[in-house]
Amino acid sequence: MSGPALVLVAHGTRSSRGVEMIADLAAAVSRELGAGIESPPVVRTAFVDVLGPSPAEVLRDLNSVPAVLVPAFLASGYHVYQDVPREVAESGHPSVAVTPAMGPDPALARIMRVRLRAAGRRPGDAVVFAAAGSSDARARHDVRRAARLLADDLDAPVRVAHIATGEPRVPEVVASLRDSGSRRVFIASYLLAHGLFHQRLHDCGADGVAAPIGVHPAVVRLLADRYRTAATELTRTAA
Repeated sequence: MSGPALVLVAHGTRSSRGVEMIADLAAAVSRELGAGIESPPVVRTAFVDVLGPSPAEVLRDLNSVPAVLVPAFLASGYHVYQDVPREVAESGHPSVAVTPAMGPDPALARIMRVRLRAAGRRPGDAVVFAAAGSSDARARHDVRRAARLLADDLDAPVRVAHIATGEPRVPEVVASLRDSGSRRVFIASYLLAHGLFHQRLHDCGADGVAAPIGVHPAVVRLLADRYRTAATELTRTAA
């Protein structure tokens, strides 16, 4: 008998590349969890905005099979604290566990360092930590923590900036770094997938823009570990 189903919950995007990336991530997590197991858990995706299916729809479709919801969010804001619990309640599903969000985490900082290097960033180049932004204080706290993790991994300072919500905005921080003497400025994308927000970063005046975190073995392991921990507890309490 397989373990609880895994429902990977993402924000949702109109970008076809972003949607494909979430599908690829879910497939990679499924392979990770199924390695060496005769009956691997079912892995489904759900979205809290822009497109469906919603978490409530997926949970209802699972017909009361125990489920673990893993929020694929880089910070815990409104979607994690409000949308996900509401969707679980609306589903009426009797056996659901919700894991912490995937970020912030040191593994994500290491991936961002790799992405920056691939974009051409060298030691000594200034770094702008670009996050989508949020009006939720808890999400802003998570972003600052994620930026500190990246600074520690780079052993260099990073400046936090926002793409859509909050101040300062990314173009302002890039310009400020140049005014203060930085010859080369690179943007570290604290985004999971390609989409409108990442496109905007290319118009901010930086020398290079790192790719989103995307599908990476460390992300796959992180999400699989989140699932395994919650699944073990869910199975124990149900016994």
